[in-house]
Amino acid sequence: MRLTSLKAGLAAAVLVATLSGCVVTARPAAVVVPGEVVTYSAPPPPRAEVIGVAPMPGYFWVAGHYRWEGGAYVWHPGVWTAPRPGYHWVAHEWRPVGNTWHYSPGHWVRG
Repeated sequence: MRLTSLKAGLAAAVLVATLSGCVVTARPAAVVVPGEVVTYSAPPPPRAEVIGVAPMPGYFWVAGHYRWEGGAYVWHPGVWTAPRPGYHWVAHEWRPVGNTWHYSPGHWVRG
């Protein structure tokens, strides 16, 4: 009987020692890499926006979009933007890549 108790105690000690070496960490909600943000959850669907009249001729509408801020998706409404001669606007983009979502902010490109 005493040998059985010793074996059970030894098995428990080995189990505790083994499990104490395991560290379980949650994966980050998002990772910021140069030029983009990578998240593990899809952004919500875009909101419907009422687009009014352009403030000046030649202005164009930059649609609203979600950004990742403070650990959550935050909606940024659309805005009218003045054109930049010699440039064109590349819209903000969320795209799926494997089991992640990559965000590239909108920006101006020459040409």
